[in-house]
Amino acid sequence: MAESFRIGIAGLGTVGAGVVRLLQTHGAMIAERAGRPVEIVAVSARDKKKKRGVDISSYEWVGKAVSLAERKDLDAIVELIGGEEGDAQALLKASLKNGISVVTANKALLAHHGYELAVLADKHNAALMYEAAAAGGIPIIKTLREGFAANEIRAVYGILNGTCNYILTEMRETGRSFAAVLKEAQAKGYAEADPSFDIDGVDAAHKLCILSALAFGIKPEFKTLRKKGISKITAADITHAHELGYRIKLLAIARRLDGKVVQSVEPCLVPEDSTMGAVEGVFNAVFVEGDFVDTGLAVGRGAGQGPTASAVVADIIDLARGHRPPAFGVPAAALANAKKGDPGEQIGQFYVHLTVVDKPGVLADVTAIMRDYQVSMEAVLQRGRDPENPVSVVITTHNTKQAHIQEAVDKMAELDSVMAEPSLLRIELF
Repeated sequence: MAESFRIGIAGLGTVGAGVVRLLQTHGAMIAERAGRPVEIVAVSARDKKKKRGVDISSYEWVGKAVSLAERKDLDAIVELIGGEEGDAQALLKASLKNGISVVTANKALLAHHGYELAVLADKHNAALMYEAAAAGGIPIIKTLREGFAANEIRAVYGILNGTCNYILTEMRETGRSFAAVLKEAQAKGYAEADPSFDIDGVDAAHKLCILSALAFGIKPEFKTLRKKGISKITAADITHAHELGYRIKLLAIARRLDGKVVQSVEPCLVPEDSTMGAVEGVFNAVFVEGDFVDTGLAVGRGAGQGPTASAVVADIIDLARGHRPPAFGVPAAALANAKKGDPGEQIGQFYVHLTVVDKPGVLADVTAIMRDYQVSMEAVLQRGRDPENPVSVVITTHNTKQAHIQEAVDKMAELDSVMAEPSLLRIELF
C-alpha cells in the first residue's frame, strides 16, 4: 500500500474529537477506500489536559494552530476551530499559501472569506475542501460540485438549520411557546447557550451563501443575503398554519430570477403533505433544481458529532485519493460577481396574521389597504369573538408581488385596531 496520508488537526471540540474517533475506529476500512492509510501526525487545541473521550497521546501536540502550516510532514490540515476570522482564518490562509490542502467545517469563514481562500488554493495548487460546512452529514457539496456538474442549476433551497426545525416541530406537536421550546432545546444540547446564530437565521444564511456559490458559479457574498429568523413565530401562527394545511419551516432559498440570483432565509409556510413539510425534528433537507436532472433531494442530520465528522473524513479520503476539485466547482478566477435580485420582486402567495380589536369595520379597513396595494385575498379566518380582548384575523393571498404585500402589512400595522406586530410569511408550494 502507498505511503500514509498525513494530517494535522486544529480544534478538538465535539467535531474534532469525532474525527479522531472515526479515524481510529475505521482506520483499516478508510485505508482500503483511500488507497493508503490516513495518519494523524499532530493535533492542536486550546487545552491539552481537557478530557475528550479519545486517546490523543500518540499524536504530537502543537501549541499554536497556525504553526501547523509551517510543517513539512503534513499532506493536509483539518481546521475545526470555528469562527469567521482569528486563528481559523490565519491557519487556512497560511496553509494554502504553503501549498497544503485544507479540510474545514467552518461555514462562517467560507461565507465571509471563501473567495479569497479559493484564490489562494488555486494559486498554490492546493485544495479547499468543506463538505462538513453545509448540512452536516448530507453530501450536498459533492452533489452540487460533481453530481450535478452537467446541469445549469435553477434553484437550491431547503431546511439548513436543525435547531430551528426542531423548535418549530416541537411547537407544532406540543402547542408550547417559542421561548419554552428554545429552553428545552438548549437543555438537550440542540441549541447553544447563545442561540442567536441559529434562531436569527445566520447559520442557515452562511450555508446558503456557500451553496449559492457552488450552484451558480458566483463569489460567496454574505453581507447582502436577506435573512429573518424564527423568534417571532408564535404558537398561534403554528396553529393557524395547521388549520390551513401548512407547516412553518425556516427555509433557505436561492433562485435564478430574470438573470439574477435571489437569496433569502426566512420562515415560510409549506404544505403539510409536501416532502418539505415531512422533514421534522433536527433533520435537514436540501433540494436542487437543474435543467436536465429536474429536482434532486438529500435529507439527513445536519449537525452533531457523528454526521459532521463523517463529512470531514470523506474530504480527507478524497484528498488521499488525489482528488482536488476547484473549491466552488470552477476555477476561482471564473467565479462571477453575483447579480443580486430583489426578493421584493418575487411573486407568490402569503400568510398574514393580525391581532386586532374585535369591533365592526376592522376587516373593512384591512381589505381596503390590500385593495390599495393590489393584493387579492384568497381566504380569511377569524378565531374568537371577544369585544374585551384582541382576536386573531388570518389572511392568505393570491399570487402577488412580495413588495406589495409587505407595504400593505406595514400600513396595516399603523391601524389603531391592530394591537401587535403583524406576522407576514411567504407560502412556498413545493
